[in-house]
Formats: sequence, C-alpha cells, structure tokens
Amino acid sequence: MKKTESLLESLMFKSRWLLAPFFFGLLVAIVALLIKFGKQLVGIVMAIMGGGEGNVIILVLALIDSALIASLLLIIAFGGYENFVSKIGVGEHEDRPAWMGKVGFSDLKIKLMGAIVAISAVELLKAFLDADHMTNTQLAWRVGIHIAFVVSGVLFAITDKIAEGKKGPH
Repeated sequence: MKKTESLLESLMFKSRWLLAPFFFGLLVAIVALLIKFGKQLVGIVMAIMGGGEGNVIILVLALIDSALIASLLLIIAFGGYENFVSKIGVGEHEDRPAWMGKVGFSDLKIKLMGAIVAISAVELLKAFLDADHMTNTQLAWRVGIHIAFVVSGVLFAITDKIAEGKKGPH
C-alpha cells in the first residue's frame, strides 16, 4: 500500500508541470500585445504627423493600457510558474526583478487586483475623454464596474491582512 501511495504522490507532484504551458501561453500573449502596441504606436505617429482627427491622449492611454496588461501577464506568468511549477533558475542575475521568487499566492492576488484596477481606471479615463460618443448609462456602467473592482481589491487586501493576523508570529 505504501508503494501505491508513494507512486500517486509522485505523480501528483509531477503533474504541476501541466501548468507550464499555460504560463508559456501568457508569454506568447505578451508577444501578441507587443504587435498590437506597435500598431497603436504607429497610429499615434500617423495621427501626429498627419494632423488627424484622432485624440492623441486617448491613443496614448491605449498604449498605457497595453503596457499594464503586458506587465500583468508577466507577473502572473513568473509568479504562477514559481509558485506552482518550479523556481526560475537565473541565480542572482543583475536584471532579475526584485519581486521574483518573493511573490506568494496571496501577493499574486493583490498584484492582480491592483493591475486590474489600474487597467480599469485607464479604460474609465478613456471613456470620459470620449464621453461625446457614449450615453450616460454606458458611462454609469463603466464607473460602477470600476468601483466594483476597487471594492474587490480592498476586500482582498483586508482578507489577506486578517489571514496574516490569524497566523500569528512564527
């Protein structure tokens, strides 16, 4: 019976590698965002050079949005891989992000919510700048959704703080 248990536990432990393709897929998604970012950047340059009607501020906010989403994907890919699959073995490389290897699952949730709130704020600002093309109901929904994200983030943080307090000193 002990052999069977050991075999099952070994198989369970090795199954964590099934998550690796998901995290790699997030890195591929960053490449897709980079292509989109490049197109948006060309659009800004064309709008400036051609004196186009496009609102440059909205176009710049779209770039910020893409950068925030790409950063979020990277944090999730690195943090998720290190938390659930394996440590990333780059040693003490000078370019290693300071947070790498130190982001636990709880930290990952908070970073995720922070990034979602930031992305939502950028989207809301874009909506306000383009309010002429939106109804009050559409704007109200966007504000409501943003507030829901903010409240969710605060509740995540409070829940984590409470959970930390219950662990007590080590």
